[in-house]
Amino acid sequence: MNVPMSWLKEYVNINVDLKTFVDKMTLTGSKVEKVEESGKEITNVVIGKVIAEEKHPDADRLRVMKCDIGTEVIQIVTAATNIQVGDIIPVALNGATLANGLKIKKGKLRGVESNGMFCSVEELGLTKEQFPDAPDDGIYIFHLDNLELGEDAKPYFGLGEQVVEYEITSNRPDCFSILGIATEAAATFNTPFLFPKIEVKEIAEDGTKFAKINIQEPALCNRYAARIIKNVHVKNSPKWLQDKLISAGLRPINNIVDITNYLLLEFGQPMHAFDYDKLVGKEINVRLAQNGEELKTLLGDTVKLDDTMLVIADKEKPIAIAGVMGGEDTKVTEETKTILFECANFNAFSVRQTSKKLGIMSDSSKKYVKGLDPENISYAVNRAAQLINMTESGDVLSGIIDIYPIKRTALTIGYDVDWINSYLGINISKEEMEEIFTRVRFVVNKDNTVTIPTSRPDVTMNADLAEEVARIYGYDKIPVTLERATPTVGGKTYEQQTVDKIKNTLRNCGAYGILTYTIESPKVFDKLNIAENSSLRNALKIQNPLGEDFSILRTTTINSILNVLSTNNNKRNENVALYEVGKVFLKTDKDLPNEVEKITVGLYGTDADFFTIKGIAETLIKVLNIKNTNYTRNQNLNFMHPGRCANLLIGKKEVGFLGEVHPEVLKNYGFSQKAYVLELDLKTLIDASKTEIVYKSLPKFPSITRDLALLVNRDILVGDMIKLINERGGKILVNTELFDVYEGEQVNAGQKSVAFNLIFRAEDKTLTDEEVQKSIQKILNGLETNFNAKLR
Repeated sequence: MNVPMSWLKEYVNINVDLKTFVDKMTLTGSKVEKVEESGKEITNVVIGKVIAEEKHPDADRLRVMKCDIGTEVIQIVTAATNIQVGDIIPVALNGATLANGLKIKKGKLRGVESNGMFCSVEELGLTKEQFPDAPDDGIYIFHLDNLELGEDAKPYFGLGEQVVEYEITSNRPDCFSILGIATEAAATFNTPFLFPKIEVKEIAEDGTKFAKINIQEPALCNRYAARIIKNVHVKNSPKWLQDKLISAGLRPINNIVDITNYLLLEFGQPMHAFDYDKLVGKEINVRLAQNGEELKTLLGDTVKLDDTMLVIADKEKPIAIAGVMGGEDTKVTEETKTILFECANFNAFSVRQTSKKLGIMSDSSKKYVKGLDPENISYAVNRAAQLINMTESGDVLSGIIDIYPIKRTALTIGYDVDWINSYLGINISKEEMEEIFTRVRFVVNKDNTVTIPTSRPDVTMNADLAEEVARIYGYDKIPVTLERATPTVGGKTYEQQTVDKIKNTLRNCGAYGILTYTIESPKVFDKLNIAENSSLRNALKIQNPLGEDFSILRTTTINSILNVLSTNNNKRNENVALYEVGKVFLKTDKDLPNEVEKITVGLYGTDADFFTIKGIAETLIKVLNIKNTNYTRNQNLNFMHPGRCANLLIGKKEVGFLGEVHPEVLKNYGFSQKAYVLELDLKTLIDASKTEIVYKSLPKFPSITRDLALLVNRDILVGDMIKLINERGGKILVNTELFDVYEGEQVNAGQKSVAFNLIFRAEDKTLTDEEVQKSIQKILNGLETNFNAKLR
């Protein structure tokens, strides 16, 4: 929010230097970002008067002029043709700096000394639009009386203005205006706030009969007011109005637009002017647009509307997008004779959504999205009518058309002096506290309550009142005290600790952590060869994506890990192992997706194989102390190798999968070697993990070891065989371990040799060979029955 100090001082008397003002305003909550001076680069330009002239002796197009600058008469050589003796003009003296870094030095022009330069408005960084009386190509001539020669010329051009930029928080919409900042300054320095005196000269013609206003959506527009102006003269604004707009960073356009911009700055209230004669049916309808309706905006763009957007319409069509921008068809032009000034209050959320959908962020929408006070509207629309009088822009008809279906009422809340003092750690009297409330324009009632102005929706409870007391009383005056609360020691939850343990384990396995985007392209499904009917393709689409490559939320992390592996492979990193703990997003019946955290590991290298990735999974299971795990073959994932992919189960619950990536998929990612991945559900692992460790005493009795070498068909899974051995072995079988798998000349075609090491032990006695042999025979019978296994 840019506020010129000269404009601010019209509403509040400030008798401190700028640094003190800036510091105190910041301490009371209106943080000052910076202070700038307009035309700071313009120096040593004064007012002078031409008192004599003569021709240049050696140049037909040059003239030698004598110029009185108050303290002395100087000689200047000029080629300007529009100035004569007696003209009062801006003079850049020796050593002056002008716009665009131009420096003036005295010197000689064709042998004649020149001690400065006469200035045009362009050389002062200004434009002819700002100064319509300036010549198209020549020196600017003052047309004012009582100018003192030798004075600094900058103030006469609106330069030298100190502009303070404030960083206003979104909970203070009242401060997005010069009057709002003025109220804060008045409270800060305990001086009166001078609200502008609004007096409107009306003609004896009832303006309320000229138009009909109908608010069809009162929840989205709770107030709409209008005034009618006849005999309008669209022209350039007077200099004082232009200077104010320029000082605040706005470009003057014409008197009607400049008045609406003036109100936008002064009251923080957007306004719009319609050409009354172009309103079909002479009515204003505040309604939702119909799907497919179109509007050509003031920017010249045609936008398509939908039924979520609030519009201002006449009897036939939309003429403006509520709170965002007006339409081309009803804009004010030089031919306009009658205007309808609108001043309304629109729902902040509605304006924000419409502005975002259409991609139009106007000065008006920036104000509306903050949430404005509807009580300001009557002041603003009358102030606009007053400015019409002051600029002689037309005749103001009597009366205001004001529709106010949902009135905002002031909030009254109680205050507790003792609680506020205790809360802030101060000790001030009730009278002092009430005086602070009065300074911030709260109404103090007799029953220990205060009435909050409708412009302060941020104040709703005692804590808010305490904040007002603290900032006006002075944060620097609040004494330093020790913390009275009992400190607590922070710590991580069990879930966070488990995630840390998982990450440490994966790092110990040689994997590096990565972080990838959760937003992907729908093209990844084809890249992964995912079936058309797969649930993984049912991804949640983003409403306003940056592009197709970032248009959906991922349903699997495999694409992300393969992309990073591919990048490393292309950079010729020979052995790479990576992991990520990240989310996938699965659609639900509700608006929001189910966010599921996954552990993903990917690797490739000269020594990497299926058992490497399986070993990482088993290491995780061991570290997390998870029991009752099992692996089953998985041939249903199109992006995994059908014969080298397995599901990990805890009990009967599937946790995820691991294995080798399908060769065709690897080609899609530019791989020239095998790669292996696993994707496990994090929550399932955390729920199954255990922190308790059960210790057992060392065995008292010796163990007996037996090796079994068996011939089975190649398609028999060793895991199934181990499961049966453990079931048949009984309590005395304490360990089963695979130590050899062989296929070769000594084994029949289509078969393989599988060798297991079995350890038997009893807890209460020494086992005999007969007891062990009985258990082994039971195992062999089961293997032969279920797998047609034969002893070698």
